[in-house]
Amino acid sequence: MPILSPFKSTVLLLVLLFFSCKGQQSSDDSKSDSSQFSTPKKIVVGANRTESYLPLIQGKKVAVVANQTSVIFNGKGHTHLVDSLLTRQIDIRVVFAPEHGFRGQADAGELVKDGVDTQTSLPIISLYGKNRKPSKEQLAGLDVVLFDIQDVGTRFYTYIATLQLVMEACADNGVPLIVLDRPNPNGHYVDGPTMQEEHTGFLGMTTIPLVYGLTIGEYAKMINEEKRLEGGNKADLTLITLENYTHQSEYHLPIRPSPNLPNDTAITLYPSLGLFEGTYINAGRGTEFQFQRYGASFLDSTQYDFSYTPQPNFGSKHPKEEGKICYGKDLSGSGRMQSVSLKWVIDAYQNCTEPAKFFRTNSFTKHAGTALLQQQIESGLTESEIKATWQEELEAFKKIREKYLIYP
Repeated sequence: MPILSPFKSTVLLLVLLFFSCKGQQSSDDSKSDSSQFSTPKKIVVGANRTESYLPLIQGKKVAVVANQTSVIFNGKGHTHLVDSLLTRQIDIRVVFAPEHGFRGQADAGELVKDGVDTQTSLPIISLYGKNRKPSKEQLAGLDVVLFDIQDVGTRFYTYIATLQLVMEACADNGVPLIVLDRPNPNGHYVDGPTMQEEHTGFLGMTTIPLVYGLTIGEYAKMINEEKRLEGGNKADLTLITLENYTHQSEYHLPIRPSPNLPNDTAITLYPSLGLFEGTYINAGRGTEFQFQRYGASFLDSTQYDFSYTPQPNFGSKHPKEEGKICYGKDLSGSGRMQSVSLKWVIDAYQNCTEPAKFFRTNSFTKHAGTALLQQQIESGLTESEIKATWQEELEAFKKIREKYLIYP
């Protein structure tokens, strides 16, 4: 066998290295291409699954519980559920509107009036104000109620209270209810103080944790089967489920669910910063960063390097601390929360120059679901010490929750 010259040996070696690298690159490219097939499938909301619920409402007299988030998504954007159903000749008799109204324009806590929708000429009955539960007269003659509202998975967000009252009214009057499910952007964890029975109300009608980790459809199923409805009644409930959703899914809400939850950051911080609603601290209302900052004129300015001045704007006609320089913290760069945080409420309390004016006790108790949390903060307990007192009730709820999970 001939012996190769040093030059020829070098050339041969370079050729072999070239094809070896080329083969490796092809292998890597193949891996890169194959990874595209593992991309999570797009989540399909209940409203988009028209084939599942149109047969249940065709030829029937229908009421719809809806707001601005009640949409069907399509390639061009979205169409409001009510508009879509009308084009399909569905006989909608009335629309029931929750807090913030049918088109989502009202401030938090603002009275929403009955009226007529200018786009559809349908009668609108408010479920926020004196009338929070559909009456027998309002349900008279209806064959079915369709419920479709985007929730954010926080107990004091009032849409689940509206759901519960609608379920009670349907159960009382023998009207079937269809719930079109939507993802819970805070559905990946369970945390916070549990609502105590003596403090239940519109900011929490059932004894659940502050963050309960259920979609609005799963929640409806739970309160129905656990007989949480008034009188222990059960609604005739049909649930149109989601497709391609898990509780770990990160879901971007394309439409703000209420005027003061403008983006994903506000929504993930809402369970924690929402506790400021029961204090005199401003939580970003009157700015473009609602629930992404907090502050007040009576917080110690020497402890903060951030300040802002709330002014009336969309969703907040008269924000707390209006026109005053508020000293506090900017949280707009926060990532996805994995638990309820008390550090910001504790921080504000410890740096309040007038601590006696910090809490609006009745409101804070309703938001927290318990009078104990205020007492714990005032007594100087740390966040970890306070959270330790939640654990027994959280574990008990998780066992109940597990029975009603539809999605992994």
